[in-house]
Amino acid sequence: MTALGTPVQDPALLTLTRCRELVRPALEDAVGRLHPWVAEMAAYTFGWCEVGGAPAAAPGGKGVRQALAVLGAEAAGADGRAGVPAAVAVELVHAFSLLHDDIMDGDAVRRGRPTVWRAYGTGPAVLAGDALFALAVDVLAAAPEGPGAVRLLSSALADLVRGQADDLLFATRPWTGPERVTAAEYRAMAEGKTGALLGCAAALGAALAGAPRATAGALDRVGRHLGIAFQLVDDVLGIWGDPAVTGKPVGGDLRERKKTYPVLAALGSPAARDLPALLDSPGRAGEAAALVEAAGGRAAALAEARAHTGAARALLTGTPLAGGAAGELARLLDLLADRAR
Repeated sequence: MTALGTPVQDPALLTLTRCRELVRPALEDAVGRLHPWVAEMAAYTFGWCEVGGAPAAAPGGKGVRQALAVLGAEAAGADGRAGVPAAVAVELVHAFSLLHDDIMDGDAVRRGRPTVWRAYGTGPAVLAGDALFALAVDVLAAAPEGPGAVRLLSSALADLVRGQADDLLFATRPWTGPERVTAAEYRAMAEGKTGALLGCAAALGAALAGAPRATAGALDRVGRHLGIAFQLVDDVLGIWGDPAVTGKPVGGDLRERKKTYPVLAALGSPAARDLPALLDSPGRAGEAAALVEAAGGRAAALAEARAHTGAARALLTGTPLAGGAAGELARLLDLLADRAR
Protein backbone atom coordinates (compact mmCIF):
# COMPACT_ATOMS: atom_id res chain seq x y z
CA MET A 1 0.00 0.00 0.00
CA THR A 2 1.10 3.56 -0.61
CA ALA A 3 0.85 6.27 2.06
CA LEU A 4 -2.54 7.16 0.57
CA GLY A 5 -3.80 3.60 0.86
CA THR A 6 -3.59 2.74 -2.86
CA PRO A 7 -2.52 -0.86 -3.54
CA VAL A 8 0.90 -1.18 -5.15
CA GLN A 9 0.96 -3.88 -7.83
CA ASP A 10 3.88 -6.27 -8.05
CA PRO A 11 6.29 -5.03 -10.78
CA ALA A 12 6.46 -8.53 -12.24
CA LEU A 13 2.67 -8.57 -12.67
CA LEU A 14 2.89 -5.18 -14.35
CA THR A 15 5.46 -6.66 -16.75
CA LEU A 16 3.16 -9.55 -17.58
CA THR A 17 0.27 -7.16 -18.20
CA ARG A 18 2.37 -4.86 -20.38
CA CYS A 19 3.59 -7.74 -22.52
CA ARG A 20 0.13 -9.32 -22.86
CA GLU A 21 -1.30 -6.01 -24.03
CA LEU A 22 1.49 -5.63 -26.56
CA VAL A 23 0.98 -9.14 -27.95
CA ARG A 24 -2.81 -9.51 -27.78
CA PRO A 25 -3.71 -7.62 -31.01
CA ALA A 26 -1.29 -9.72 -33.06
CA LEU A 27 -2.48 -12.93 -31.37
CA GLU A 28 -6.12 -12.07 -32.10
CA ASP A 29 -5.26 -11.22 -35.69
CA ALA A 30 -3.53 -14.59 -36.15
CA VAL A 31 -6.43 -16.57 -34.60
CA GLY A 32 -8.85 -14.64 -36.81
CA ARG A 33 -7.25 -16.22 -39.87
CA LEU A 34 -8.41 -19.69 -38.84
CA HIS A 35 -11.62 -21.45 -39.89
CA PRO A 36 -14.41 -19.77 -37.84
CA TRP A 37 -15.22 -22.93 -35.83
CA VAL A 38 -11.56 -23.62 -35.11
CA ALA A 39 -11.04 -19.94 -34.28
CA GLU A 40 -13.86 -20.18 -31.73
CA MET A 41 -12.18 -23.13 -30.03
CA ALA A 42 -8.90 -21.22 -30.00
CA ALA A 43 -10.62 -18.17 -28.52
CA TYR A 44 -12.22 -20.42 -25.89
CA THR A 45 -8.77 -21.79 -25.07
CA PHE A 46 -7.43 -18.27 -24.53
CA GLY A 47 -10.43 -17.33 -22.37
CA TRP A 48 -11.84 -14.84 -24.86
CA CYS A 49 -15.24 -16.51 -25.42
CA GLU A 50 -17.67 -19.14 -24.20
CA VAL A 51 -18.83 -22.17 -26.14
CA GLY A 52 -20.84 -20.75 -29.01
CA GLY A 53 -18.73 -17.60 -29.28
CA ALA A 54 -20.28 -15.31 -26.67
CA PRO A 55 -17.65 -12.96 -25.22
CA ALA A 56 -16.09 -14.06 -21.94
CA ALA A 57 -13.62 -12.75 -19.44
CA ALA A 58 -12.28 -16.11 -18.29
CA PRO A 59 -8.70 -16.23 -17.01
CA GLY A 60 -6.41 -17.04 -19.91
CA GLY A 61 -3.14 -17.60 -18.08
CA LYS A 62 -0.46 -15.16 -17.03
CA GLY A 63 1.21 -14.95 -20.45
CA VAL A 64 4.66 -15.93 -19.17
CA ARG A 65 5.85 -17.15 -22.57
CA GLN A 66 4.65 -13.97 -24.24
CA ALA A 67 6.55 -11.91 -21.68
CA LEU A 68 9.72 -13.93 -22.16
CA ALA A 69 9.64 -13.35 -25.92
CA VAL A 70 9.07 -9.60 -25.55
CA LEU A 71 11.71 -9.30 -22.83
CA GLY A 72 14.10 -11.40 -24.91
CA ALA A 73 13.90 -8.77 -27.64
CA GLU A 74 14.28 -5.94 -25.12
CA ALA A 75 17.22 -7.69 -23.46
CA ALA A 76 18.91 -7.60 -26.86
CA GLY A 77 18.48 -3.82 -26.90
CA ALA A 78 15.53 -3.73 -29.31
CA ASP A 79 11.96 -2.52 -29.01
CA GLY A 80 9.73 -5.19 -27.50
CA ARG A 81 7.64 -5.22 -30.67
CA ALA A 82 10.47 -7.09 -32.38
CA GLY A 83 9.62 -10.07 -30.19
CA VAL A 84 5.87 -10.07 -30.86
CA PRO A 85 5.95 -12.66 -33.69
CA ALA A 86 7.93 -14.95 -31.38
CA ALA A 87 5.43 -14.33 -28.57
CA VAL A 88 2.47 -15.13 -30.82
CA ALA A 89 4.07 -18.28 -32.24
CA VAL A 90 5.09 -19.65 -28.85
CA GLU A 91 1.70 -18.84 -27.32
CA LEU A 92 -0.02 -20.70 -30.17
CA VAL A 93 2.24 -23.73 -29.69
CA HIS A 94 1.65 -23.63 -25.93
CA ALA A 95 -2.12 -23.60 -26.50
CA PHE A 96 -1.77 -26.48 -28.97
CA SER A 97 0.19 -28.49 -26.41
CA LEU A 98 -2.41 -27.85 -23.69
CA LEU A 99 -5.27 -28.98 -25.93
CA HIS A 100 -3.54 -32.29 -26.63
CA ASP A 101 -2.20 -32.61 -23.07
CA ASP A 102 -5.70 -32.37 -21.61
CA ILE A 103 -6.87 -35.15 -23.93
CA MET A 104 -3.92 -37.40 -23.06
CA ASP A 105 -4.35 -36.84 -19.32
CA GLY A 106 -8.16 -37.01 -19.41
CA ASP A 107 -8.36 -33.64 -17.65
CA ALA A 108 -11.91 -32.29 -17.65
CA VAL A 109 -11.20 -28.85 -16.19
CA ARG A 110 -8.62 -26.16 -16.89
CA ARG A 111 -8.65 -22.73 -15.23
CA GLY A 112 -12.06 -23.43 -13.76
CA ARG A 113 -13.77 -24.24 -17.09
CA PRO A 114 -14.38 -27.45 -19.08
CA THR A 115 -11.36 -28.27 -21.21
CA VAL A 116 -11.79 -27.92 -24.96
CA TRP A 117 -12.21 -31.65 -25.55
CA ARG A 118 -14.98 -31.76 -22.95
CA ALA A 119 -16.66 -28.63 -24.30
CA TYR A 120 -16.39 -29.41 -28.04
CA GLY A 121 -15.41 -33.08 -28.32
CA THR A 122 -12.13 -34.94 -28.67
CA GLY A 123 -11.93 -34.79 -32.47
CA PRO A 124 -12.56 -31.05 -32.68
CA ALA A 125 -10.01 -30.41 -29.91
CA VAL A 126 -7.34 -32.38 -31.79
CA LEU A 127 -8.19 -30.45 -34.95
CA ALA A 128 -7.95 -27.12 -33.13
CA GLY A 129 -4.57 -28.09 -31.68
CA ASP A 130 -3.26 -29.04 -35.11
CA ALA A 131 -4.49 -25.74 -36.54
CA LEU A 132 -2.79 -23.73 -33.80
CA PHE A 133 0.54 -25.45 -34.47
CA ALA A 134 0.30 -24.83 -38.23
CA LEU A 135 -0.59 -21.20 -37.55
CA ALA A 136 2.42 -20.78 -35.26
CA VAL A 137 4.77 -21.94 -38.01
CA ASP A 138 3.11 -19.60 -40.49
CA VAL A 139 3.47 -16.61 -38.13
CA LEU A 140 7.16 -17.26 -37.57
CA ALA A 141 7.93 -17.99 -41.21
CA ALA A 142 6.66 -14.51 -42.11
CA ALA A 143 8.89 -12.81 -39.51
CA PRO A 144 12.42 -11.51 -40.14
CA GLU A 145 14.91 -14.38 -39.92
CA GLY A 146 11.89 -16.65 -40.42
CA PRO A 147 13.63 -19.90 -41.48
CA GLY A 148 16.06 -19.80 -38.55
CA ALA A 149 13.23 -18.92 -36.17
CA VAL A 150 11.14 -21.85 -37.39
CA ARG A 151 14.10 -24.18 -36.80
CA LEU A 152 14.40 -22.92 -33.22
CA LEU A 153 10.69 -23.52 -32.63
CA SER A 154 10.83 -26.95 -34.25
CA SER A 155 13.74 -27.99 -32.04
CA ALA A 156 11.93 -26.83 -28.92
CA LEU A 157 8.78 -28.69 -29.96
CA ALA A 158 10.78 -31.88 -30.46
CA ASP A 159 12.09 -31.50 -26.90
CA LEU A 160 8.56 -30.84 -25.66
CA VAL A 161 7.30 -34.05 -27.30
CA ARG A 162 10.14 -36.05 -25.76
CA GLY A 163 9.32 -34.62 -22.34
CA GLN A 164 5.63 -35.33 -22.76
CA ALA A 165 6.38 -38.89 -23.90
CA ASP A 166 8.53 -39.48 -20.83
CA ASP A 167 5.82 -38.04 -18.58
CA LEU A 168 3.26 -40.48 -20.00
CA LEU A 169 5.64 -43.45 -19.77
CA PHE A 170 6.55 -42.61 -16.16
CA ALA A 171 2.99 -43.51 -15.17
CA THR A 172 3.63 -47.14 -16.19
CA ARG A 173 6.78 -47.52 -14.08
CA PRO A 174 6.87 -48.76 -10.47
CA TRP A 175 7.21 -46.51 -7.45
CA THR A 176 10.24 -48.35 -6.11
CA GLY A 177 12.99 -50.71 -7.25
CA PRO A 178 15.49 -50.53 -10.12
CA GLU A 179 12.83 -49.43 -12.65
CA ARG A 180 11.66 -46.47 -10.58
CA VAL A 181 11.80 -42.95 -12.01
CA THR A 182 14.93 -41.12 -10.85
CA ALA A 183 15.30 -37.44 -10.02
CA ALA A 184 17.60 -37.01 -13.02
CA GLU A 185 14.98 -38.50 -15.35
CA TYR A 186 12.38 -36.21 -13.83
CA ARG A 187 14.55 -33.13 -14.47
CA ALA A 188 15.10 -34.14 -18.10
CA MET A 189 11.34 -34.65 -18.52
CA ALA A 190 10.50 -31.29 -16.96
CA GLU A 191 13.09 -29.46 -19.04
CA GLY A 192 11.53 -30.87 -22.21
CA LYS A 193 7.86 -30.72 -21.28
CA THR A 194 7.91 -27.25 -19.73
CA GLY A 195 11.35 -25.68 -20.07
CA ALA A 196 11.89 -26.10 -23.80
CA LEU A 197 9.09 -23.74 -24.78
CA LEU A 198 9.96 -21.17 -22.11
CA GLY A 199 13.56 -21.17 -23.27
CA CYS A 200 12.47 -20.99 -26.89
CA ALA A 201 10.29 -17.95 -26.15
CA ALA A 202 13.17 -15.93 -24.69
CA ALA A 203 15.67 -17.11 -27.31
CA LEU A 204 13.30 -16.44 -30.21
CA GLY A 205 12.54 -12.93 -29.01
CA ALA A 206 16.27 -12.22 -28.79
CA ALA A 207 16.99 -13.83 -32.15
CA LEU A 208 14.31 -11.80 -33.94
CA ALA A 209 15.87 -8.68 -32.39
CA GLY A 210 19.26 -9.54 -33.88
CA ALA A 211 20.98 -10.76 -30.69
CA PRO A 212 24.22 -12.74 -30.98
CA ARG A 213 23.78 -16.50 -30.90
CA ALA A 214 25.48 -16.70 -27.50
CA THR A 215 22.95 -14.30 -25.99
CA ALA A 216 20.00 -16.21 -27.43
CA GLY A 217 21.52 -19.45 -26.16
CA ALA A 218 21.96 -18.06 -22.65
CA LEU A 219 18.33 -16.91 -22.61
CA ASP A 220 17.25 -20.33 -23.79
CA ARG A 221 19.04 -21.89 -20.81
CA VAL A 222 17.44 -19.32 -18.49
CA GLY A 223 14.02 -20.40 -19.75
CA ARG A 224 14.83 -24.08 -19.39
CA HIS A 225 15.87 -23.65 -15.75
CA LEU A 226 12.73 -21.60 -15.22
CA GLY A 227 10.67 -24.36 -16.81
CA ILE A 228 12.01 -26.99 -14.45
CA ALA A 229 11.27 -24.70 -11.50
CA PHE A 230 7.82 -23.98 -12.92
CA GLN A 231 7.07 -27.71 -13.26
CA LEU A 232 8.28 -28.39 -9.72
CA VAL A 233 5.97 -25.73 -8.32
CA ASP A 234 3.14 -27.08 -10.49
CA ASP A 235 3.76 -30.48 -8.91
CA VAL A 236 3.38 -28.94 -5.46
CA LEU A 237 0.19 -27.14 -6.47
CA GLY A 238 -1.13 -30.33 -8.09
CA ILE A 239 -1.09 -32.01 -4.67
CA TRP A 240 -1.69 -29.18 -2.20
CA GLY A 241 -2.94 -26.25 -4.29
CA ASP A 242 -6.28 -24.50 -3.86
CA PRO A 243 -8.63 -25.64 -6.69
CA ALA A 244 -10.08 -22.11 -6.77
CA VAL A 245 -6.62 -20.87 -7.78
CA THR A 246 -5.27 -23.78 -9.83
CA GLY A 247 -8.53 -24.55 -11.64
CA LYS A 248 -7.94 -28.27 -11.07
CA PRO A 249 -9.23 -30.71 -8.43
CA VAL A 250 -6.96 -31.10 -5.41
CA GLY A 251 -4.95 -34.31 -5.35
CA GLY A 252 -5.58 -35.05 -9.02
CA ASP A 253 -1.93 -35.86 -9.72
CA LEU A 254 -1.91 -38.43 -6.91
CA ARG A 255 -5.07 -40.13 -8.15
CA GLU A 256 -3.55 -40.30 -11.65
CA ARG A 257 -0.36 -41.89 -10.25
CA LYS A 258 1.83 -39.17 -11.72
CA LYS A 259 5.51 -39.42 -10.88
CA THR A 260 5.80 -35.89 -9.56
CA TYR A 261 8.91 -34.64 -7.80
CA PRO A 262 7.41 -34.38 -4.28
CA VAL A 263 6.39 -38.03 -4.51
CA LEU A 264 9.74 -39.17 -5.93
CA ALA A 265 11.60 -37.29 -3.19
CA ALA A 266 9.36 -38.65 -0.44
CA LEU A 267 9.78 -42.24 -1.65
CA GLY A 268 13.49 -41.98 -0.80
CA SER A 269 12.69 -41.41 2.87
CA PRO A 270 12.39 -44.26 5.41
CA ALA A 271 9.31 -42.46 6.73
CA ALA A 272 7.46 -43.23 3.49
CA ARG A 273 7.50 -47.02 3.53
CA ASP A 274 3.68 -47.11 3.42
CA LEU A 275 3.48 -44.55 0.60
CA PRO A 276 3.47 -46.95 -2.42
CA ALA A 277 0.37 -48.70 -1.10
CA LEU A 278 -1.39 -45.38 -0.56
CA LEU A 279 -0.44 -44.19 -4.04
CA ASP A 280 -1.99 -47.32 -5.52
CA SER A 281 -5.27 -46.57 -3.73
CA PRO A 282 -6.94 -43.61 -5.54
CA GLY A 283 -9.44 -43.13 -2.74
CA ARG A 284 -6.66 -42.40 -0.25
CA ALA A 285 -5.13 -39.38 -2.00
CA GLY A 286 -5.52 -37.23 1.12
CA GLU A 287 -3.55 -39.69 3.24
CA ALA A 288 -0.91 -39.97 0.53
CA ALA A 289 -0.54 -36.18 0.36
CA ALA A 290 -0.06 -35.97 4.13
CA LEU A 291 2.60 -38.69 4.08
CA VAL A 292 4.43 -37.12 1.12
CA GLU A 293 4.65 -33.88 3.08
CA ALA A 294 5.70 -35.58 6.30
CA ALA A 295 8.43 -37.44 4.43
CA GLY A 296 9.85 -34.17 3.09
CA GLY A 297 8.57 -34.33 -0.46
CA ARG A 298 7.04 -30.88 -0.54
CA ALA A 299 10.10 -29.21 0.99
CA ALA A 300 12.42 -31.06 -1.39
CA ALA A 301 10.45 -29.94 -4.44
CA LEU A 302 10.47 -26.30 -3.38
CA ALA A 303 14.20 -26.45 -2.60
CA GLU A 304 14.87 -27.90 -6.05
CA ALA A 305 12.77 -25.15 -7.61
CA ARG A 306 14.81 -22.52 -5.78
CA ALA A 307 18.01 -24.13 -7.07
CA HIS A 308 16.84 -23.81 -10.67
CA THR A 309 15.65 -20.23 -10.31
CA GLY A 310 19.05 -19.50 -8.76
CA ALA A 311 20.79 -21.04 -11.77
CA ALA A 312 18.61 -18.97 -14.09
CA ARG A 313 19.43 -15.82 -12.14
CA ALA A 314 23.16 -16.56 -12.35
CA LEU A 315 22.88 -16.88 -16.13
CA LEU A 316 21.11 -13.53 -16.34
CA THR A 317 23.85 -11.92 -14.26
CA GLY A 318 26.59 -13.40 -16.42
CA THR A 319 25.10 -12.47 -19.80
CA PRO A 320 25.40 -8.96 -21.32
CA LEU A 321 21.78 -7.80 -21.49
CA ALA A 322 19.99 -4.47 -21.62
CA GLY A 323 19.54 -3.48 -17.97
CA GLY A 324 15.82 -2.83 -17.79
CA ALA A 325 14.80 -6.08 -19.45
CA ALA A 326 17.31 -8.07 -17.39
CA GLY A 327 15.76 -6.70 -14.21
CA GLU A 328 12.25 -7.55 -15.39
CA LEU A 329 13.35 -11.08 -16.26
CA ALA A 330 14.81 -11.48 -12.76
CA ARG A 331 11.56 -10.29 -11.18
CA LEU A 332 9.61 -12.82 -13.24
CA LEU A 333 11.82 -15.56 -11.80
CA ASP A 334 10.91 -14.44 -8.30
CA LEU A 335 7.20 -14.25 -9.09
CA LEU A 336 7.05 -17.75 -10.52
CA ALA A 337 9.16 -19.22 -7.74
CA ASP A 338 6.77 -17.78 -5.14
CA ARG A 339 3.59 -19.36 -6.56
CA ALA A 340 3.51 -22.25 -4.08
CA ARG A 341 4.25 -20.23 -0.94
